[in-house]
Amino acid sequence: MFKIMALFVYSMKQVKKPKYLYHGSSKKLQGNILIPKKAGGLGKKKDQQIGIYATDNKTAAIAMGLISGTGGSTLKSHGKKVEGVVYGSLPKSKFFYLCILPSNNFTKVDSWQWVSYKSIKPIKVEKLKVKDYAHLVRKATKEEKEKWELYRSKLRMKGES
Repeated sequence: MFKIMALFVYSMKQVKKPKYLYHGSSKKLQGNILIPKKAGGLGKKKDQQIGIYATDNKTAAIAMGLISGTGGSTLKSHGKKVEGVVYGSLPKSKFFYLCILPSNNFTKVDSWQWVSYKSIKPIKVEKLKVKDYAHLVRKATKEEKEKWELYRSKLRMKGES
């Protein structure tokens, strides 16, 4: 029993939960709560859960808010630098939204994402101008787009997306 408890305490120390998490969206919040929904990730089950995804990296959340709803996109990180890569068309709207969320109902699912399976009331919602953060997003290169299309077709054949 002591070993199990020690392992639990050790693992809890490894994942220090931040006070706040960030969720970016191209859509204005309807009402005053975020409701869990099926994520549109490709492939890995951790990217397709029914939940609310958030991150402790504010820049990553801003980039996700910019690229959500663009018809195919991914987030790439290079050290501390984050960029949204869009396979479809670049964002056409003038604004997007950043939700600041309490972290208490979130569970860490990978190195940068957290998920909550419960509805969350944001502490604050910021309306941001696309033009102020456009430097965080770029169109995919021809090679990236070809790799993405090949990956998507393989997943469709497997029945994963």
